[in-house]
Amino acid sequence: MAAMRLFSPAEISCIDGAFCHAERLAEKHFRLVPEDWKQHRYDVKTLADLEAHEVSETAFAHLCKYHYVKEDDSTVSDFHFYRVCIQDNRILDAVERGSSFVKLIPLLLYIATHELTHVIRFNRGESDFDASLEEKVREEERVHSITRQILKPIADRNLNLIIDCFRDRYQIGDIYN
Repeated sequence: MAAMRLFSPAEISCIDGAFCHAERLAEKHFRLVPEDWKQHRYDVKTLADLEAHEVSETAFAHLCKYHYVKEDDSTVSDFHFYRVCIQDNRILDAVERGSSFVKLIPLLLYIATHELTHVIRFNRGESDFDASLEEKVREEERVHSITRQILKPIADRNLNLIIDCFRDRYQIGDIYN
């Protein structure tokens, strides 16, 4: 069995930066304020920290939904959150294979923006995380379209190449779980 390829500390820092940037872009697109992220709970884990059911052989990243209940003496906390499951090996492989045109930072920004768009849409009730496969396929197309709209105004040559790779005629990635 081949060893798992994992992100280096510097690459993990790039993921953090991509999600910070994607949050600001999503705020502008969806007219959110920073406090709105309290209703759009999510965390990000890379391959080294994923559970077996969170690993995907077909996607750069995908979402898992978790329900959290905490009871103490006087209150019950009950909420859900989404985990963005980053697949280091698939991303690193894509960057390595497409090194002449696929750059890590623009790819991470696309992935972060895409996954946060899902989180926002699910939390707003604009899409159903537990939808049928047919509806999930349509939702994935909508989210790719929205992601392109969000990123287009800031796109440089490298980001435009990534955006083009995710156009409707290409099937890069997988349907969320």
